[in-house]
Amino acid sequence: MELASNLGRLRLKNPLMNASGILGSNSSLLLRLASTGIGAVVTKSVGLRPRIGYPNPTLIPVGGGFINAMGLPNPGASYMAKEVRKVKKRGVTVIASVFGKTPQEYAKVALKMEEAGANAVELNLSCPHANGLIHFSQKPELSKMVIEQVKDQVSIPVFAKLTVEASSVVEVGRSVEKAGADAIVAINSIGAMLIDTKLKRPVLANKIGGLSGPPIKPIAVKCVYQLYEAVNIPLIGVGGIVSTRDAIEFILAGSSAVQIGSAIALKGLDVFKEVLKGLKAYMEEEGFKSVNEMIGLAHKASGGSRLDV
Repeated sequence: MELASNLGRLRLKNPLMNASGILGSNSSLLLRLASTGIGAVVTKSVGLRPRIGYPNPTLIPVGGGFINAMGLPNPGASYMAKEVRKVKKRGVTVIASVFGKTPQEYAKVALKMEEAGANAVELNLSCPHANGLIHFSQKPELSKMVIEQVKDQVSIPVFAKLTVEASSVVEVGRSVEKAGADAIVAINSIGAMLIDTKLKRPVLANKIGGLSGPPIKPIAVKCVYQLYEAVNIPLIGVGGIVSTRDAIEFILAGSSAVQIGSAIALKGLDVFKEVLKGLKAYMEEEGFKSVNEMIGLAHKASGGSRLDV
């Protein structure tokens, strides 16, 4: 049974990884994630300079998931580069999540991560609560500019993390593919808020946050399904995966790999071993010899016709 999955030039020993922002802010936490046996670890999104983030409250459980507005707190690219080097010395596959105020800044941070040994960079083009960030994946021309700037600076694979809050995520997907992106990560958390009825004001200090976890899974699966029919680069599915069944849904929809985030808060790190064990059992029961055989099968079963997107 072959669990390995290819994301363009990057080969993972299995299709599981953590979602950016979950336990990825330093080498100790990244190594804890790696100890679960996942195919790659993803750092917390890092910018060129250190950033404190928003005041509390920043994370609220709601409807089986979470709304968060952390404000992208991070130690800055120079510090994170040192942490990535420590993790790379242990032979772990590292994907560095990066962001910037401009396409040029994205490229500078990505280059620092490449120099530190990261195997790929994931461009956070879509955080719903960091001022001025989500617009990079809401407009095809802006996302294309970022990809082109980063591709001009680094030689490692470049992944684009997109939002569903665009007039057409498919058009944005096509634009990043045209610009040279090696894979698409879909989707980021979705803009949301919660009102305190006693205090009669928004609960989060930032007022608006991003909804993650099981409530957004059907939206994320649809997005992956649509992108699979529109682009020819690998997809990484993320959004509400808490069980083996969820991960398999994303793979059948077209994901070559999947990221798990909120489920770590709900189930702990054991969720990775649970999903990997379940994936092996499913493959054995269904007669699959490799993960590759499963990717996008839902399209063939439904007739394989392109969606009107």
